[in-house]
Amino acid sequence: MKILVLGSGAREHAIVLALASESASHELLAAPGNAGIGRDATLVDVDMLDPTAVTTFAKEHAVDLVVIGPEAPLVAGVADTLREHGIPVFGPGRQAAQLEGSKAFAKRIMEQAGVPTGRAVHARSLEDTAAALDDFGAPYVVKADGLAAGKGVIVTEDRSAALAHAEQYLPKGPVLVEEFLSGPEVSLFLLSDGDTVRPLSPAQDFKRALDGDAGPNTGGMGAYSPLPWLAEQYGSVQAFVDEVTEQIALPVVRELDRDGSPFIGLLYAGLILTEQGVRVIEFNARFGDPETQIVLPRLATPLSRLLMAAAAGTLEDESAPEFRDEAAVTVVLASEGYPASPITGRVITGLDEAERIEGVHITHAATRRDGDDLIATGGRVLNVVARGATFAEARSRAYEAMSRIHLEGSHFRTDIAAQVA
Repeated sequence: MKILVLGSGAREHAIVLALASESASHELLAAPGNAGIGRDATLVDVDMLDPTAVTTFAKEHAVDLVVIGPEAPLVAGVADTLREHGIPVFGPGRQAAQLEGSKAFAKRIMEQAGVPTGRAVHARSLEDTAAALDDFGAPYVVKADGLAAGKGVIVTEDRSAALAHAEQYLPKGPVLVEEFLSGPEVSLFLLSDGDTVRPLSPAQDFKRALDGDAGPNTGGMGAYSPLPWLAEQYGSVQAFVDEVTEQIALPVVRELDRDGSPFIGLLYAGLILTEQGVRVIEFNARFGDPETQIVLPRLATPLSRLLMAAAAGTLEDESAPEFRDEAAVTVVLASEGYPASPITGRVITGLDEAERIEGVHITHAATRRDGDDLIATGGRVLNVVARGATFAEARSRAYEAMSRIHLEGSHFRTDIAAQVA
């Protein structure tokens, strides 16, 4: 197939690598891509936020499938225009993408679908925010209503910090003040064709910048999969996946269909396991980052087949995706100053040495080539991804590879998946 992947991060690099690994006959294109993606796909000059430009390119180059990686093109309506022109696309339309683009929309859909989630107040002023904070009490949870690149959430014991966070986002629109939910968090990806849902393998990511879940929230500093500890609570991981599919994903997909917004693409369920049961923290309308980087390498079923089935409305004909029996761990290398004020433009070295380690590969999040030099262009720069027969082996490989990479001032967490190794 000729497949166009939209996006420029490590998530898109992971998608490209998964597609490339299943068949050498695929012709892979990416817009805009990055230095790493450019090794595995042809980079094309198309504005991924322009629905007309993407559609025109796809038609002129006879693209068989468009895969939309990040949230911004979804909210911009790129998938809608592609579908109007009969081009298969993996990614929901603008309205369904509001499941991620608007926390208020997501809460309404969950309420109508009877999906368990935390209580929330939609605050439009600092006064409303303060009243909601006092009502819920500490720890305080404040979320930007719209897209915020993974950094629109604060969880804090400091009321003044919560108010300051709200003040930062209120000029752009309302904020949500939510009750704090306690328990381990789980990410579950579910493919949807608007009617049928097929779950992938659960993962757990690490949002805080520093070891021990300290520091500010980030877009994600690492992740691991599968989650063996789920079996202790549910009898089996499959029992957990089945519960989420039947009680959360399917009701939401059906509610969106009733709402006139069929969800065709990847439903990312951010979940928390409370003493009262599973609760939804948030939904995203696309593959999560960095979880994609460790879920897709374990996927044994051809990814292209699943994505095309979702785009074509034939997921019902596909059996449950199969996964390799191995552990996968990813650790994010971040620029100095991330997430507040990342310093970019510095040279990265040591990647070739790192990828010589068995079971290791690197996905690029924010890189470009400058002659022979590889340059960091953003906050989260690289993902070191390692697989192994055990988590101990995968972690050892990941951190050995990380030790061979140099980026001045960079930082990474040293405790990713430590609790399961």
